[in-house]
Amino acid sequence: MSRLRDLRCDPAQPGQAAATLEADLAEGAWVRLLPSDVQPERQVLDVDGLDWPPGPGVVLSTGGSSGGRQLCLHPLSNLDRSAQVCGSWLETIGLEPASTLVWNPLPFQHVSGLMPWWRARQWGADHAWISPALIKQPALLLKHSLQHPVWQRRPMLLSLVPTQLRRLLADPCGCSWLAEMAVIWVGGAALPTDLADQSRDLGIRLAPCYGATETAAMVTAQAPLDFLAGTGGCGRPLDDVRLRLNQQGALAVHCDRLALARLDGTGSLCALSDANGWWHSADLAELEGSPTDPQLHLLGRIDDAIHSGGVTVFPSQLEQRLLREARKQGLPLDAVLLLGLVNREWGERLVALVRWSSADVSSDAFDCLRRLVSEWPAAERPQHWIQCQELECSAAGKWERARWQNWLSAHQSAQSSAQKF
Repeated sequence: MSRLRDLRCDPAQPGQAAATLEADLAEGAWVRLLPSDVQPERQVLDVDGLDWPPGPGVVLSTGGSSGGRQLCLHPLSNLDRSAQVCGSWLETIGLEPASTLVWNPLPFQHVSGLMPWWRARQWGADHAWISPALIKQPALLLKHSLQHPVWQRRPMLLSLVPTQLRRLLADPCGCSWLAEMAVIWVGGAALPTDLADQSRDLGIRLAPCYGATETAAMVTAQAPLDFLAGTGGCGRPLDDVRLRLNQQGALAVHCDRLALARLDGTGSLCALSDANGWWHSADLAELEGSPTDPQLHLLGRIDDAIHSGGVTVFPSQLEQRLLREARKQGLPLDAVLLLGLVNREWGERLVALVRWSSADVSSDAFDCLRRLVSEWPAAERPQHWIQCQELECSAAGKWERARWQNWLSAHQSAQSSAQKF
């Protein structure tokens, strides 16, 4: 029986985690990658008695693309296959994978941070870590990068989430740094329209993509030249991928690198795909063009949907719309998260958690937001607006909605208690 080892990944020392992972895999182990600050008592996993497949391999926590978090088992062959098809995609746009420099600012315990390192390792390319602190300081990032021995001597590749992209685009040094990249894969969350427009205006070579932990990273990618020409969406399927929509309108994926299994809440191993080998995501999508070579467009999340006054509302779509319109009006809105709150008459009503670029924002700013949505359908208009300056995505660029739903409940309880006195 293969044994499971836990590897806690310090974001300040990803190279150390990578070296430990290599050593553990060489011994045939299954290795579960964990953040360094994880609560141990919440992560205990009893694998005694489980019929584990032969190792070595990695166990990764998902970002929720299939609805809720789960642990996925990937043998090394899945990681190798993912790196191979990504390299083939690079060749279609005129880049030789082995001749590249891969910059990696994403968390190593997540598939988005593991795979850039694994790709470079398989391709024989150069690889460079970027710490969480450095990616937030564009001037220091540029200075640091200029010292790399192959800076500008090789085509440079980068993976980002939209939150990181926005921070870099807001700074001249960040824009200069991004402009040096041959390919910038952007995934983890939908690419906001304003970031796409700004990147095109600056000639920054984005490659919007879609992937999941369950699929060992990206399954579609947009060629940078197509992006710069104005093509939207997340690109076309990579070589080993087929896409379709299920009866709910959610994206289903067929490829030869789906996770072998997932661990459910009891610690049992369960199948990830259906009987025909399709994995069903919780991402609503459209497929444009040829059935054999479709262009993927994401629309929202099934599991984010709320039912308000007999209408199904998709908060993620409304968040992007509100951010876009607020920025057009010059409002200092950094982030907004829409959550459902139980309502006797409506079933649920939306509540907006708002993070401003500065905590010292007058009530007029909230009035402006209310005016922006005043002509939206009633079910799509937030009933309450709450300032939440600690509001932030996960390191992988995703909203942890359950966490912020708990925050909202605690906020309401505190408000109710205060009103009693």
